[in-house]
Amino acid sequence: MTSTQVGKDGTGDHGAPLTAQPQADGHGEGYQRALGARQIQMIAIGGAIGTGLFLGAGKAISKAGPSLILAYAVAGLVIFFIMRALGELLMYRPVSGSFSEYAREFVGPFAGFVTGWTYWLFWVVTGITEVTAAATYMTYWWDIPQWLSALVFTVILYCANLISVKLFGELEFWFSMIKVTAIIGMILICAGILTLGFSDAGDTATVGHLWSEGGFFPKGIGGTLMTLQIVMFAFLAVELVGVTAGESKDPRKTLPKAINTVPWRIAVFYVGALIMILSVVPWTEFKPGVSPFVAAFEEMGLAAGAAIVNFVVLTAALSSCNSGMYSTGRMLRDLALNSQGPRIFTRLTTRGTPLVGTTFSAALMLVGVWINYRWPGEAFNYVVSFATISGMWAWIMILVSQIRYRALADRGELPQSSFKAPGAPFTSWFALGFIGVVITMMAIDRDARISLYCAPVWGLLLGVSYLALKRRDPDAAAFHVRKRTGPAPGTAPADPVDSGRE
Repeated sequence: MTSTQVGKDGTGDHGAPLTAQPQADGHGEGYQRALGARQIQMIAIGGAIGTGLFLGAGKAISKAGPSLILAYAVAGLVIFFIMRALGELLMYRPVSGSFSEYAREFVGPFAGFVTGWTYWLFWVVTGITEVTAAATYMTYWWDIPQWLSALVFTVILYCANLISVKLFGELEFWFSMIKVTAIIGMILICAGILTLGFSDAGDTATVGHLWSEGGFFPKGIGGTLMTLQIVMFAFLAVELVGVTAGESKDPRKTLPKAINTVPWRIAVFYVGALIMILSVVPWTEFKPGVSPFVAAFEEMGLAAGAAIVNFVVLTAALSSCNSGMYSTGRMLRDLALNSQGPRIFTRLTTRGTPLVGTTFSAALMLVGVWINYRWPGEAFNYVVSFATISGMWAWIMILVSQIRYRALADRGELPQSSFKAPGAPFTSWFALGFIGVVITMMAIDRDARISLYCAPVWGLLLGVSYLALKRRDPDAAAFHVRKRTGPAPGTAPADPVDSGRE
């Protein structure tokens, strides 16, 4: 198989402009394109709704009051800029490695190495976090050991991910459907209370709660800024739709549609839900560690509310862990295909799922089971702090890659994407600046600072590993774009493409 070597100037081996185009199907990577539009849409929606909303919002409300609504709105706009930057790259070249591939192409092989392994670690850590949370939620109904629930959940999701990508998509579809239904139901109930005045909260519910309890910024602008890390943590995994690019039935059609739904998803599920909840229940009633949804149900006098919310957050946790199982295997395989990971990770099952990569990642997630057994009350706090900074690294690489790609495309050295990010590169620079503010807030916050201590240690480990890998295999420090057969740039996609990996 042949491949085109890409230099830092965006040209091929002989200095000619690179004309690689998005590949048409997943056969070049060995995957099956089994994820349809229905599943892609719900994966995109589910990626933006997790335990960060159902549980983390309680702590954020207590820190910022109603101004948290503004924090979610501004952060949501930044997330849209990030997703449109990713969408532009995906329509240029939709591959399963996604941001790791783009970082490798537009920033450098080392950036791709760091991004791939960091995003893999992010999902391993997140998987441990979420399976820990899921095990905790199970104790609401049954008095069973946390470690046992964590073990069972990990094994079930591991098996489901190995069977087929279609089963993963179906699980994620229904997990997301439960979360969406719960939020819409809460919004409708709150709207009914505000307009019709039913339930125990009917006499006191009013939109005036948004400004009557100390104003819209009761803790000042500083309090709002300090919640940005919690807000951004809630949005982690929204970029997962990019990892599905290599297994989408029609990526040119489904991915742009999924990305363009980001604004209304955030407007409804975060901004809309918080406006309704904080209108029914004064922000002063919310406490850290208590779900705002549970608090709202209790204020309404709905006894079944706590059980309903517990089921929903259990679903959200399992959804996140399911996504972790999916993405870690793909990311390890992409690294291996680029000689930046053990070749054994390239192995697929007969159904096109990454056998070894998923198995290795699931085995590490079982470390979470041991953590549950050893420190059942502290497990969640031990692993959650590193997730935010490692997840945001992927966003940074998406933005930097899009800026570099747009510059090359505008000079005619690369084909233009069919899904350009509006306002770029200015919107991408704005998003990078916003992420910088979030990281600064994390440095100020004593509880979140530990994640910044971990980042340099992880970076040093990756740096040493890369130097050793490069010395042993020079091909690891090169980027190869898949050779494409078929129509010229800008025409209809061709049939199977060569994997192009030497």
